Amino acid sequence: MNRIFVTGAAGFIGSNYVRWLLANSDTQVTIYDALTYAGNLASIDDLIDGKRCTFVHADICERDAALAAMDGHDAVVHFAAESHVDRSIVDPYAFVNTNCFGTNVICDVARQVGVGRFLHISTDEVYGTIDHGSFSEDDILTPRSPYSASKAGSDLIALSYATTHDLPVVVTRCSNNYGPYQYPEKVIPLFTTNLIDGKQVPLYGDGGNIRDWIHVEDHNRAAHLVLERGVVGQVYNIGAHEEITNKDLTYRLLELCGRDESFIKPVADRLGHDRRYSVNIDKITALGWKVQRSFDQALAETVQWYRDNRAWWEPLKARVGS
Repeated sequence: MNRIFVTGAAGFIGSNYVRWLLANSDTQVTIYDALTYAGNLASIDDLIDGKRCTFVHADICERDAALAAMDGHDAVVHFAAESHVDRSIVDPYAFVNTNCFGTNVICDVARQVGVGRFLHISTDEVYGTIDHGSFSEDDILTPRSPYSASKAGSDLIALSYATTHDLPVVVTRCSNNYGPYQYPEKVIPLFTTNLIDGKQVPLYGDGGNIRDWIHVEDHNRAAHLVLERGVVGQVYNIGAHEEITNKDLTYRLLELCGRDESFIKPVADRLGHDRRYSVNIDKITALGWKVQRSFDQALAETVQWYRDNRAWWEPLKARVGS
């Protein structure tokens, strides 16, 4: 795969994927991004050189633009999506449009230009909440928010192209990511930057909701492995088995930022807040992947990155008044 077309790569996970790909291969990359609120040129401007890495400013819902930009590529990695649950509760229309209609456009264009591999990036949230055990790739999807429902729809759209049109689609569903360049509305960068600035952090409900945290680099290594070696038409879960409550995560961030529990501000719980996510990762492990980043060390490094990169996140927080 000499040329890879990456949608949404001015966002958090996508920008980290391109950064990793350029450092670990000789692949040429086209970044295709609409630069909505979470797409940030400051996350990729040091990567764009017009040779190995080029940038196209366009929306995945724009078929003609996607067709012109994608032609000649060997593979597509589809990160582009609306992704914040809270925003989906307020504006579900944007999520259905981007995540479902946009995914259909990208799949259909990929079919038309004849790409050799298509990786659709999804989320463990499509499975819904689980009290005990872990979801496998064959479990029924029971999404419980407009965001996760739109992602479940996008998964099924992508997989339908494998069946109907023989588009070589593979899908990954990953647990919660953290790391550098994450838009500061998500819990780790929001809490970290608030604490750095001496502000309180809003903890939903009783703080007992459980998430499995994986560093973005571990996620992207797994995703690229699926792109290269995954079975067409198959889904692969990705997780780190680092399940902790939101309250525990908050206390870890308080310690790393040198703050005490007076900086916690309890707030009303999110509507339809899933209690626990957990995925079985036997399938991705069988491909030869394993977690490399320890949670404690990688979380500390992430906090330090936000300390060192105020110029990246401060304008973003000023824009939304957070």
